[in-house]
Amino acid sequence: MTPRLRKFALTAHITSSVGWIGAVVAYLALVVATQTSQDAQTVRAAFIAMEPIIRFALVPLAFASLLTGLIMSLGTPWGLFRHYWVLAKLLLTVIATLVLLSQLEPISYMASVAADPSTDLGRLGGGGQFLHPGLGLLVLLVTAALSVYKPRGITRYGWRKQQEKRKESQP
Repeated sequence: MTPRLRKFALTAHITSSVGWIGAVVAYLALVVATQTSQDAQTVRAAFIAMEPIIRFALVPLAFASLLTGLIMSLGTPWGLFRHYWVLAKLLLTVIATLVLLSQLEPISYMASVAADPSTDLGRLGGGGQFLHPGLGLLVLLVTAALSVYKPRGITRYGWRKQQEKRKESQP
């Protein structure tokens, strides 16, 4: 990967990853509003707003982060299977994306229930609303920390590639 292309891909990866974190924080703010507000209209509006945030911000940013992360790992010396921290980031990102996708239907249901003014808002659930976005935010912060700290630890595949490279460079 050329330096210019690497910088472009890195910028896209950082932007989509930070955007994903920001969208989760926005979603969490709506969850807080649904759980703490005494105003029925505010609660309804927050539940209704959750659906476009998940569909048009969270899901696209999750996929963009995953795709750009794959491009970065495959196009740089870090590799996809050479370092444990890269594998951990990939695994955490895939899990976070799958959990996010599993929440599409329940959130659409809650938005449709909230949109009906005759519906009792008690049907929309209790305090368990914090679990998925809260854990999701924690996972995304862990992946960000892994990117910054890059803990040591090389996989067997990475070690083997390192040895091959050393043999090639020796006369």
